[in-house]
Amino acid sequence: MSFETFGQPLLTFPDAEKSPLSIRAKALVFVDPRSRQLREDLEQLATRSVSVLIRGETGTGKELLARHIHRASDRGGLFVSVNCGAIRPTYADAELFGYAAGSYSGSASSRAGWFGSANGGTLYLDEIGDLPLPIQIKLLAALENHEVTRVGAHQPSPVDVRLVAATSIDLAQAVAAGKFHERLYHYLSEGQLELPALRERTGDILSLAEYFLGIYSQRLDLPVPLISEAAQQVLERHSWPGNTRELENIIHFALLVSTGEEILPEHLNLPASSISFSEIEQHIVLTSKNATAAEKTALKQWLERLSQTL
Repeated sequence: MSFETFGQPLLTFPDAEKSPLSIRAKALVFVDPRSRQLREDLEQLATRSVSVLIRGETGTGKELLARHIHRASDRGGLFVSVNCGAIRPTYADAELFGYAAGSYSGSASSRAGWFGSANGGTLYLDEIGDLPLPIQIKLLAALENHEVTRVGAHQPSPVDVRLVAATSIDLAQAVAAGKFHERLYHYLSEGQLELPALRERTGDILSLAEYFLGIYSQRLDLPVPLISEAAQQVLERHSWPGNTRELENIIHFALLVSTGEEILPEHLNLPASSISFSEIEQHIVLTSKNATAAEKTALKQWLERLSQTL
């Protein structure tokens, strides 16, 4: 199931029962002009062999872009996703590069590791800045030499892996602080994608909201309500510090507490208005062009008092 515009799918609804991914990771939205530009950049990078670094705030959907890169490439292997923050430092070598039989007590067989599992495909490393420095050095060597040496093995094994990494921090600052390997950073910088925060691509908000509403209605066997015009305005004005993850939770909540055929602002559990002081000021200026000098002075004084309370 998908929505179409200009002949291209904007939303993708994979079968929820067959996919192990979260609801959020299935939403493919490129409606906003910034998102459309991102899609163009992404598809140009996808067919190249360079590694890719995706930068964006937490909750923006970086893994979604990584999966799209893999699908748009010609690589027939697996897409292997690894959360670097969850890798145990003691066993980081074995988890990433694998181990030979007998390397550990009770390990009668060998294991390919995440790197070997992605052979011929794509290895996605989420929050790559969380990798310990010694592992970063080994990762760079594996990428440059196209081979890995499993723990306990005497000979390296050839691998063909494309790396797509993601970070929510400025890795250049981490390099300057001595916390991230400089050569690995430059290796990753061959292909970079910047995923804007949701508040910076407002054109995607309502499409994502409708997507989440449709999926949760299907999962909970509930009628699909409409999002009222007033609720749409609240959604578009909210700053979304939690990005797509926050939007998913808000829509899920609204579906469960709404009682009619429409979702109203009070169902969203968000401020009724998140208009900034500058927007209020601009509106008043526009509506006061014909005001007298005294009226303009009064307006200016009122705006100054208002600014102190916002």
